[in-house]
Amino acid sequence: MAKLVFGMNQSLDGYVDHMAFAPGPALFRHFIEQAQAQAGSVYGRRMYEVMRYWDDEHPEWGEDEHAFAAAWRRQPKWVVSRTLQSVGPNATLVREDDLEKTIRELKVGRDGEIEVAGPDLAHSLTGLGLIDEYRIYLHPVVLGSGRPYFAGARPPLRLVAHEPLGEDVIRLTYVPA
Repeated sequence: MAKLVFGMNQSLDGYVDHMAFAPGPALFRHFIEQAQAQAGSVYGRRMYEVMRYWDDEHPEWGEDEHAFAAAWRRQPKWVVSRTLQSVGPNATLVREDDLEKTIRELKVGRDGEIEVAGPDLAHSLTGLGLIDEYRIYLHPVVLGSGRPYFAGARPPLRLVAHEPLGEDVIRLTYVPA
């Protein structure tokens, strides 16, 4: 049975914004290893559109960017959207009406970790009791505003691990309490 994991970079004041801060080299290598090991990813529309960047080759990329892109392209993706009509390579479109059924089938039919990407999608899956683990990659940055990691009320959680990653990031791992 697969485990659904919601993990994102977060500022000290609780916001996620891929444009405001980025992982350093050590943390990026950690994300490459995760992407290589994942059984797949479930995306909300906005996060999927951000990640489509990895579908194209970019001449400025180094070895790490190529490794991440290869891992991302290889893994299956499920994209939850009510507005998209199609999705890119190795991706399946999931309508919101089919969300719970599709995710339950994925969990039963696969082994390993399936990443959940996007706070709004994670909020919906949390409400359905489907997220097994939350990983907060806490960066020493204060944004003051933006999109919060938790799109709604925070579910009751229990801290199960904490680990420094890179120069200044701490990964906090929680499970539902």
